[in-house]
Amino acid sequence: MQYRTLGRTGVQVSTLALGAMNFGAIGRTTQEEATALVDAALEGGVNVIDTADMYGGGESEEMVGRAIAGRRDDIVLATKAGMPMGGERNHCGGSRRWLVTALEDSLRRLGVDHVDLYQIHRWDPDTGDEETLSALTDLQRAGKIRYFGSSTFPAYRIVQAQWAAREHHLGRYVTEQPSYSILQRGIEAHVLPVAEEYGLGVLVWSPLASGWLSGAIRAGREITTSRSAFMPERFDTALPANRARLDAVERLAGVADEAGLTMIQLALGFVTAHPAVTGALVGPRTPDHLHAQLAAADTVLPADVLDAIDAIVAPGVDLAPHEKHDTPPALLDPSLRRR
Repeated sequence: MQYRTLGRTGVQVSTLALGAMNFGAIGRTTQEEATALVDAALEGGVNVIDTADMYGGGESEEMVGRAIAGRRDDIVLATKAGMPMGGERNHCGGSRRWLVTALEDSLRRLGVDHVDLYQIHRWDPDTGDEETLSALTDLQRAGKIRYFGSSTFPAYRIVQAQWAAREHHLGRYVTEQPSYSILQRGIEAHVLPVAEEYGLGVLVWSPLASGWLSGAIRAGREITTSRSAFMPERFDTALPANRARLDAVERLAGVADEAGLTMIQLALGFVTAHPAVTGALVGPRTPDHLHAQLAAADTVLPADVLDAIDAIVAPGVDLAPHEKHDTPPALLDPSLRRR
């Protein structure tokens, strides 16, 4: 396992981090299975576990808490807040009212008195940066969080939040957690340069592109991954974007074979090669999945392999731009762009 410094925090983190979204109902994972995954990850050198309050309505946090009991100090523990929790209109977003409550709920579920990294799951256009940063700064000063960061923020919102922190003398986001893979490279054009400019740690999610780069999806095979069962439209090869992904996967498989690598090694080695990226989140459902991913922990792609990848998916290009999670609201809601 390789380790890198998380932005400018001084905290050393593994280049592969264990994402716990699949713990519980989402991944049909029992507590025993989740604990086994945590055990194997820690044994393999992983020291970061990332979850969120909305994963399984809090179930993931509860399972993580039980799995890490007795070894909390050896783990960089991260969670997130901001996505809706239930149907109450104020149980979401970045307001002080909600974040204070959401953190207390997360600490209770995790069975800890603090988290190392508390992340705003998505930018909340209804809440000002000063409001959110002020609440996070107070929670940090109270010792309930060590650092705070953002997740899937557009580049311009990252810049705005850094400005607001300086303008109002508040703590700042020290990390960003964007989606990034060989098939979705758009953040290379804006988010990653901004992260480098501000010295942010970057923990990327979906480096296997929801399974497209796992090696399980190939031309001529039926797609039977767990993600395809509840998001079938993302894997329907009758759609042009999915055909483009499948074509890219076939060409990438050739690159991996020629280099003597698995598709997982190629995919994880690619995202961790970018100088702005600190580490990649992997979200295994089974020990076999995890061991295949841990096998990529020390993968360093040579320049010719990186060049071959660039020739298949150009730098800064998203093969499925409609699946982006950081699209400005006005592009999604006509009422916000028309008088």
